[in-house]
Amino acid sequence: QKNPQHQEVSMDMDLPLRPAGVLQQNRVFLDFFWDLAKPDQEVRLKAVENLIQYLKTENKADELDYTFKRLVDGLSHTRETARPGFSLALGQVLSAFKDVSLQSILNRIKEKHNIQAVKKKLARNAMFGNLFGVLALHQSGRLAEEPQVVLGCVTLLQSLTQHKQHLKDLPSKTMVDILTEVTEVFEEVLLGALQTDLASAFNTPEQLQLLLVALQRFPQTLKPKKLKKLLGSSTIINADNIPKLIEVLKMAAHSVKKELTLPAVALDLLKLSLKEDSFQLFWNKAITEGMFREPFGVTHYLSFRLLGSALPLLSLSQLKTVLSGEVMMHYGEHVLASQKPGRFKLAPEMDTYVLDFLQACQDSDKQLAVMVGFSSLTHLGLPVVLPVWKVVQHLQPAALQSYVEWLKGMFLQPRMEELLDFSTLYTPASLDSAVFHLRRWIVSRLASIIDNSQVKKQEDLIMDVARFVFFHAFFGTQKASSDIAETSSKPSIPLDEKTRGVLVSSFFGLLMSLHHMPPSDDGTAVNQRRVLGVTADGTMWIYRLVQYAQLLLNHPKHVHRVHPFSPEQRQAWDSMLESVENLRKKGTTAESGAFQQLFLLVGMHLFKAPDELLDIMKDLQNCVDKAQEKKTKKKKKKEGETDEPEWVEVMVDILLSLLSQQNRLIRQVCKTVFASICPHVTAAALTAILDVLDPDKEDEEDSAVVVTDDADKTQKRKLEEDEDEEMEDDSEAGSDEDSDGDEAVEEEVDQSFRLELMKVLQQQNALATEEDASSDEDLDDDAMMKLDQSLSTLFSEQKKKIQAKKDEKTKLQKEKTLVRDFRMKVLDLVEVFVARQAGSPLIIGLVEPLLNMIDRGMSSGSEQQEQDFLRRAADIFRNQLCRSKVYCRTAADRQGELHDLLDKLMSKSLKLSDSSVCLYYFSASLYLVKVLRGAPPAETKEPRFMGNVDVDRVSSLFRDALVSFMSRRKSPLTSQMFTDLFCRFPVLCVNLLDTAVQHITSGVREHQQGQACVLVLRAMQSRDVQQILSGAKWTKLCEQVTLEQVSDSKVAKEKLVRTLELCQFLVKHVHWKKLSVDLEPLRNVLQPLTNVVTFKKTGTLEDTYWAVMKHFGVIKPKTEKTKPDKDAELQEEAPNKKKGFLPETKKRKKRNKPVLEPAGDKSSSTNKPGEETGQAKKKRNKKPKRKRAADGAAAPPSQSSPAKRSKTQTDSKADKKQKKKLKQKKGGGQ
Repeated sequence: QKNPQHQEVSMDMDLPLRPAGVLQQNRVFLDFFWDLAKPDQEVRLKAVENLIQYLKTENKADELDYTFKRLVDGLSHTRETARPGFSLALGQVLSAFKDVSLQSILNRIKEKHNIQAVKKKLARNAMFGNLFGVLALHQSGRLAEEPQVVLGCVTLLQSLTQHKQHLKDLPSKTMVDILTEVTEVFEEVLLGALQTDLASAFNTPEQLQLLLVALQRFPQTLKPKKLKKLLGSSTIINADNIPKLIEVLKMAAHSVKKELTLPAVALDLLKLSLKEDSFQLFWNKAITEGMFREPFGVTHYLSFRLLGSALPLLSLSQLKTVLSGEVMMHYGEHVLASQKPGRFKLAPEMDTYVLDFLQACQDSDKQLAVMVGFSSLTHLGLPVVLPVWKVVQHLQPAALQSYVEWLKGMFLQPRMEELLDFSTLYTPASLDSAVFHLRRWIVSRLASIIDNSQVKKQEDLIMDVARFVFFHAFFGTQKASSDIAETSSKPSIPLDEKTRGVLVSSFFGLLMSLHHMPPSDDGTAVNQRRVLGVTADGTMWIYRLVQYAQLLLNHPKHVHRVHPFSPEQRQAWDSMLESVENLRKKGTTAESGAFQQLFLLVGMHLFKAPDELLDIMKDLQNCVDKAQEKKTKKKKKKEGETDEPEWVEVMVDILLSLLSQQNRLIRQVCKTVFASICPHVTAAALTAILDVLDPDKEDEEDSAVVVTDDADKTQKRKLEEDEDEEMEDDSEAGSDEDSDGDEAVEEEVDQSFRLELMKVLQQQNALATEEDASSDEDLDDDAMMKLDQSLSTLFSEQKKKIQAKKDEKTKLQKEKTLVRDFRMKVLDLVEVFVARQAGSPLIIGLVEPLLNMIDRGMSSGSEQQEQDFLRRAADIFRNQLCRSKVYCRTAADRQGELHDLLDKLMSKSLKLSDSSVCLYYFSASLYLVKVLRGAPPAETKEPRFMGNVDVDRVSSLFRDALVSFMSRRKSPLTSQMFTDLFCRFPVLCVNLLDTAVQHITSGVREHQQGQACVLVLRAMQSRDVQQILSGAKWTKLCEQVTLEQVSDSKVAKEKLVRTLELCQFLVKHVHWKKLSVDLEPLRNVLQPLTNVVTFKKTGTLEDTYWAVMKHFGVIKPKTEKTKPDKDAELQEEAPNKKKGFLPETKKRKKRNKPVLEPAGDKSSSTNKPGEETGQAKKKRNKKPKRKRAADGAAAPPSQSSPAKRSKTQTDSKADKKQKKKLKQKKGGGQ
C-alpha cells in the first residue's frame, strides 16, 4: 500500500525510479492474498491450494518470504471471515515447506501482533492475530518437532486467557488441542509451563478441562503422587473436592447458556468418575444434590444433557439406577412444564441422545433398560414420553420382544409402585384414573410399534399384538386354555368401558396398518407390483384375525364375549366364514380377493356394531351368490345375456351403506371392491351413485345419511356431547354472534310470548288499567307469590323453546357436515369408475351430473368441505374424464343423443355469467365432439376425418358461440377456449375462420378485435389447416385477411400488437410460398404508423412493427448518439438561473433593506427597476403571497431569507442580530 506513495515522491524529486521487482509484475501471485480475505469459503480454500502449488512451481525465495509476511499480517485482519483463511494458508504453507523454521514464524507473529505495542483500538485484532497464529502452527503438524515452539505457543496462549471478553475460552481449547497432539515433550517442556494452570484446576472450567485432558493423555506423568502435590489429593473426584467441582460445573453451565450444548468438562468428569470408580459419589453429590439446588435453569439443563450423554458409558446396573433417580424426576417435571407455549423444550435433544444410544448399542438388555426407564416416567399414570416414539425403530428384535412383553404385563397388572411418578397430587383415590391413563398410553404405544414400518419386527410379534388388542377389546377370560395364550393371565384391575373403547378404536386402526403392511421378506421384483396386507405365505392379515376370532367363539368355556352374539348374529358370522372359504377355493383373482376383504371387514365390524351390520351382511351374501350364479350361466352359454345382473345394483347399495361408516379402512376396501365390479356396473347402479351426489336431491340424501349415522349411536352421541361442550364454552365466552342469534330467535317468538305473558298477568289481575295505573301495588303476598310462580314457569318454558331451536339448528348443521363427508366418499367411486371404465358408454352419463355439481358448487357456501368437494369434482371431470386418452368408441348408435347433448351444453354455456364454470362446459363440448369423431383409421392421418360428427350442425353451434364472444361486452367465453377448438379439430377451425376474420374489424371492442387476430393467427399457423385449405383457398384466405387489415384504418394501441403479429406471419408466409397476394395496400397502411403511434426505442410493439416492415425492405433507422451541447444549455438556462449567479451576500443585503418598512405593496418597489425580469420576477412576486400572516398582511421578503441562507453558508454576527430584531418585530406585531 505504501509503494505508490514512494513512487510519487521519487517522481517529484526527479530521482531515478527503483526497478520494478517480480512482486510488482506478477498480478496472479498477489490475487491469491485477495482471495484469502473473501467471505466465500470455497474461494478461500481454492486460493490456499493455488498458492501452495504456485510457490512449489516457482520456488523463489523472495516470493516465499513475501508470502509469510502477508499471511502473518492477515492473521489480524479486521474482517472476521478473513482470519481463518490466512491462518489456514499459513499452516498449509508451513506443512508444505518443512525447511522453514517454526520458531522464526512464531517470532514474526509475536513481533507483528504485540498487544502492548499496538494502539488500543487495534488490540482486539492483535489478540486474534496471536490466536490464529498459534492455530496455524498447530495445523502445520510440525509442533512436536520443535519443543521450544510448543512452549512458546503455550506461553502465548496463557497470556491470552486473561482476555476472555474477546477470545472467550478459545485459548484454553487451543491448549487442550496442543496437548492431545504433543506427547513426547510434555514432561520435559510443558509440565513446568502448565504448573500454575494445573494447580489451579478448580478455579475455572478451562483449567479443569486442561487437567482432565492431561490426565487422559499423560497418565504416566500425572500419577497420584504428582496430583497430590498439585491439588492436595491423589484423586480428582472425592468428597473434599465435590463442592469445588459443583462450582466449576455451574460456571461451565452458564458459559454455554447461548450455545445450548453440554460443556466438555462435564462429560470428561463423568468419564473420570467411571475410571476412578467414584460414579455414585459424583452423580449423587455433584449432580443430584449440587446442580439441582439452583433455581430451574442452565444447571438443570446441564444435568439432563449429561444424563443423555452418559447412556452409552454406563453399565446395566448404573443405567437402572440413573433412570430411576431424582434426575429423571426433574426431567419429567421439565417436560410437563415446557408444554406451555414459549417455554424452552429439551425433549427433542433427549430423543436424539436416546436414538444415538439405541442405534450404537447392540446389548438388548441395555436397550430394554433405557426403554423401560423412559416409559416408567409418569405423571398421574401417564408417561411423559409420547406414544409414537421413533427411537423404537432401532431396537434389536430381542429387546423389542421383551419391551412388548413388558408393556402387555404392565397393561394387565399395572404395578404403579414400579413407576417413577413425579406428581405431588397422586393419591389412592386417583388410582383408577391413573390406571386408565397408563393403559391408554400402552395401547397407543403397541399400535405405533406395529404401524411404524421402520421397526424390525417378526410376523409372530405383529400377530401377538393384534391378538392381544382384539381379545381384550371384545372378550374376557373365564378359565385358562393352552390353545389361547391370552387366557394365561387376567387383568388385576378389571377393564372398564372407557378402556375397552380405546382398545376397539386401536384395533381397527391396527387393521388399517395391517392392510398397508408389506410382507416381512419382501423379495418383489422391481417391475412387479407389491402386494400389501398379506403375510409371507400370501394369507391376508385380516383372515388370520378372523380365524383367531372363530377360535375364541368356539371356546365358550374358557372365554366369553363382552357383548354376546345373538343366534341370528352368530349365524351371519358363520355364513360369512362359509362364503369366504368358497371364494378362496375358486382362486386368488383380484375380484375374489376384494370380495374376501369386504366379507372379512364386515365380519370384524360385527363385533363392534352387530345390529346395524346384520342386514348388510345378509345382502352381501345374497349379492355374491347371485354374481357367482350369473357367471356360471355365462360360462355355459355361448352368447351372453344382454341385461346386466341385478346383483351389481345391490352391491352398489351395500357399498354406499358401508361408506357412511366413519372408518378409513372400510372406505379403501369399498374402493377396491368397486374397482373389481366396475365392468359389471349398470346404468341403474351408476344412477344410484349419482343420485347421492345430485345437489337437487339434498333432502332425500340428508334423511338417508341421518339414518345411517344413527347406526353408530355411540360415536354420534360422543360427537354431540363434544360439540355441546364446545357450544357451552362459546356461550361462556359471550361472543357477539351468539348474542345476535339469540336476539333473532327472540324476535321470532316475541309476539307469541307477549300474548302468553299478557294472559298470565290478566289472570292475576296484575295489569295496570287506565283507571288505576298502579294496581300491582294492591296485590297481597299470596297473589304476588302466585304471580311469581306463573311468571317463572312461563319464562322457563320460553327458555326451553329457545334452547330447542338451538339444538335443532345444531343438529341440522351436523347432518349437513355428515352429508358432505358422505358425498366426498361417494366421489371416490366416481373417480374409480372414470379411471377404470373410461371407454364405457355409461361414461357419457357422468358429464351432465358432474357439470351440475360444479355449477352448484361455484355458487354454494365457502365452507372448507364444500370447497374440497368442488375442487375434487372439477379435477375428476376435466383432468380424468375430458383429457383421458381412452374414451367411448361406440357412439355410432347414439349420434342424435350426443348431438342434442352438445347443443344443450353450448346453449347453457352462453347463458352463464361465470367464465370459470363456462370453461368446464366448453371442455365437455369438446369431449363430446371427440367421442363423436372417434379414432381415425390407423393407416391414414387425414385431418378432414370427423367420424360421426354432423359437421354443419356442430359448426353452426360453435359459430354462434364465436359470434357471441365477439359481439358481447361481458361474455363467459374466452379466446383460449376457441384456441383449443381450432387446435384439436381443424375441420371446425376452417369453417369458423371466415367468422373470425370478419370480427377483426367488426368486434364489439378493441379487445375482441385483438382476440380475433389471435384466433386467425393460431388457425393459419396450424399445418392441418394449411393442408385442408391448400391451393386457391389458402391464397383467397390470405387476401381476405390482408383486406381486413387494410380496411382497419383506425388502429388502437390495445389491438396493435395482435394485428402486427398477424401481419408478420402473413407477409412472411406470402413471401415464402410466393403467393399472388398484393401486399402493397398493407404496406401503405403500416408505413405511416410511426407518425400516428409514439414508438419507444425497444419493446414488443416496436420490435414486431420493424420485423414486419423489414419484409417490405424498410429498415429500422439507427438513432445516432449525440452529446448534449453544454454551452447551449447554459445559454438557455442562464435567464432562468440569473439569481444563482449573484453572490449570496449581495442578495442578502438587498433583501435586508425593507426590514423596518411595513409589509405591503412597497416591498416590490424596493428593488431597482430592471434588476429582475421574466420568470424570476414572477416567482419573487409570488413568494409573499404564499406566506400570509393571520391578519392577511404579507410577510416582508427578508423574512424568508434567513431560512434559505442557512442552507448555503453560515451567518455572520450582524446577520444574527438582524434576525433577532426581526423576530422581536414580528412578535411585537402579533
